[in-house]
Amino acid sequence: MAQQNIDLTANENLSVALSKIQSNFTELYAADSSNTNWSGTTVTATGLISGGSLQIDTGTKTATATAGAATLNKDSGKITTESLTTAKGASYTLTLTNSAVAAADMVFASVAFGTATTGDPVITRITPAAGSVVIVIQNIDQNDAVNGTLKISFLVAKA
Repeated sequence: MAQQNIDLTANENLSVALSKIQSNFTELYAADSSNTNWSGTTVTATGLISGGSLQIDTGTKTATATAGAATLNKDSGKITTESLTTAKGASYTLTLTNSAVAAADMVFASVAFGTATTGDPVITRITPAAGSVVIVIQNIDQNDAVNGTLKISFLVAKA
C-alpha cells in the first residue's frame, strides 16, 4: 500500500484527512512495531509517534467514568459513562481529568449510545481548563430517559 498524500490546501474534509493519516500510520507501524526511528521520527513501545511538533498516540485511549468523573491523559479518546437514567430535559456532567488539556485548548467531543437504547443525548457545553475538561450532555428527548451507558469521544487541539 502506498503512502497517501494529504491535501494541504484545506479542500479535503477532516474525516478523509484523518483516514489517510491512519492508513499511513498503519502501513508504517505494520512494517516495524518496535522502538525505531523513521527519518527523525521516534516511535515508543506505548505507540507514541513523535516527529518535530507532531505527535500521534496509538496507545490505550479508553476510560470508564464513575460518578461523573474519569481520567484519561491523552489528546483523544473514548469515555464510557456509568449506567445513566438521565430524565428528559436533564443533564449529565462528565469531568475528565486529563493532563494533556490546557485552558486555551480547543476540545471537540461527540456522544453516542453505549448500552443505552432510549433518550436523545446531545453535548451542550465543553469547558477546558488546565488539566481537565467538563463535558455537559443533555437528554433532549421529549419522552424517554437515557437508560444505560453513553460513549463520549473527544479530541484536544492545541491552541
